[in-house]
Amino acid sequence: MLTDGVRLTDHHCHGVHTGKLDRRGFERLLGEGAHGSFDSAIGLAVRRWCAPALDLPAHVSPDVYLRHRTRLGAGEVAARLLRATGVTRWYLDTGIGGGTADFAALVDGEVREVVRLEEVAERVVAQVGAVSGVYERIEAELRARAARAVGLKTIVAYRCGLDFPVRDHPPTSFAPEHRLTDPHVLGWLVGLGARIGAEFGLPLQFHTGFGDPDLGLRHSDPLLLTDFLRRTAGTGLSVMLLHCWPFHRHAAYLAHVFDHVHLDLGLTIPYVGQRAGAVLAETLELAPFRALCYSSDGYGLPELHYLGALLWRRGLGKLMDEWIADDAITVADAEVLVNAIAHGNAERVYRARFEHPVG
Repeated sequence: MLTDGVRLTDHHCHGVHTGKLDRRGFERLLGEGAHGSFDSAIGLAVRRWCAPALDLPAHVSPDVYLRHRTRLGAGEVAARLLRATGVTRWYLDTGIGGGTADFAALVDGEVREVVRLEEVAERVVAQVGAVSGVYERIEAELRARAARAVGLKTIVAYRCGLDFPVRDHPPTSFAPEHRLTDPHVLGWLVGLGARIGAEFGLPLQFHTGFGDPDLGLRHSDPLLLTDFLRRTAGTGLSVMLLHCWPFHRHAAYLAHVFDHVHLDLGLTIPYVGQRAGAVLAETLELAPFRALCYSSDGYGLPELHYLGALLWRRGLGKLMDEWIADDAITVADAEVLVNAIAHGNAERVYRARFEHPVG
């Protein structure tokens, strides 16, 4: 396959759990709900693909897999699976799952931080409360973190939905929420992130599409960002729409009509298992080839990082084979497309941060 051996830039992922896990703990991390399960497409994928990577036969039972995993130790499992992905650059959302230092010890390649807006704001509020000047403190802290980061991330989809009010100025009143949910505060925070992102050359990532039960799925449709995207067009900001399923065609449309919009399929790929190629094909119906980036959104289990890479390679590789067989694309053009999605697009979009360092 054309995707074999192609290096990857994982532009959005998280740290891994390196402590002991029983079956319940493993399955909890295997799904987005309160209780994941081996009885799923991703459970089948773990048994089929992760087992051989850990020197087990394919399709071993869940109990055999977990006993062997325990014998190896979680740290050894993580190092093996992460280093087998072919990823050479990892952009880590440190808002959940730990920091860059622990992750860097497990992987090959460069590890850089993606700063989560809500985590920064909530940390400041926890420190100072709703005092006069809290907005200025949040901005100062966010600028300090951004100066060392490769990107910014918002989970506003979880907090109030993607139809948040876009604000240039903060609201006059501010309730000291431990978990920010006020749409006007969040709208200001996202606007601030957009301005800092444009100034520093940092892409702003948005969670869109499916996630855990804390999310209202109908409020995570990226089409709800249309007004925000109109306002940020031409400002120098790059927007990354993450995950997207089941709205991946909506995200592809937005990337089609807005030059500063990019997208990935993130956690979609490992969860849809054998259907990865179909989802990639649906996304590429309309998305410009320059707009689609690779990410795994791996979190907790290194199996998710590994499956994200493996199933992406298999899905896109089979799709390119079909296009070549139908004479829809040349081998040379297919190689260009694969390399662009694998690493080229992300490196082009994120490189502004390295060409124009701040501070």
